[in-house]
Amino acid sequence: MKKALVIIALSISVVACNKTAEVKEVKTAYVDTSVLMKEYTEAKDLEAKYKAQAEEKGRQLQAEITRFKQDASNFQSQAQANGQAWAQQRGAELQKREQQLGYAQQALAQQLQQESGAEMDTLVTGVKKFIKNYGKEKGYSYIYGTGDAASILYAEDKYDITKDIVKALNDNYKAGTKLDTKTDAKTKDSAAVKK
Repeated sequence: MKKALVIIALSISVVACNKTAEVKEVKTAYVDTSVLMKEYTEAKDLEAKYKAQAEEKGRQLQAEITRFKQDASNFQSQAQANGQAWAQQRGAELQKREQQLGYAQQALAQQLQQESGAEMDTLVTGVKKFIKNYGKEKGYSYIYGTGDAASILYAEDKYDITKDIVKALNDNYKAGTKLDTKTDAKTKDSAAVKK
């Protein structure tokens, strides 16, 4: 009886080993995210927009700084002529003005950084969604990201689809189609579970 069980078990294992497993091809690729953001027209336009805003607002502030420097220069030449009491009062006023200009510079930089950061976050969300849909449409199992904050240490160049993604994104942008920045319900649910 024991020999029969052993023979049956061996027969089953031989039959199971002889079965060939169906292997599905896993299609993978990667995108160099730093190249993508440098060559994506909408990202370039966004960068140019905030550079122009910084220059415009910076010119206004620079005019005030120039006036302050002139007033400070005049103060030094007039201090001896107008006496110590005048010099102390005027010096305190100039110091207060200098401090206000410093705060204005910081506030301007912070405002521009927040505005551009919010728009860039929206852009990145849209690009990720676009790549996800692109991957589904083209039959990819995985699309990895490389670049500045990469998790891929090496990949063969033949798997690089950065140019394809940039072209598709730029065509989409030229056509005036907005990127979908909404996260789908499935993503929201999984994010809620992780928290």
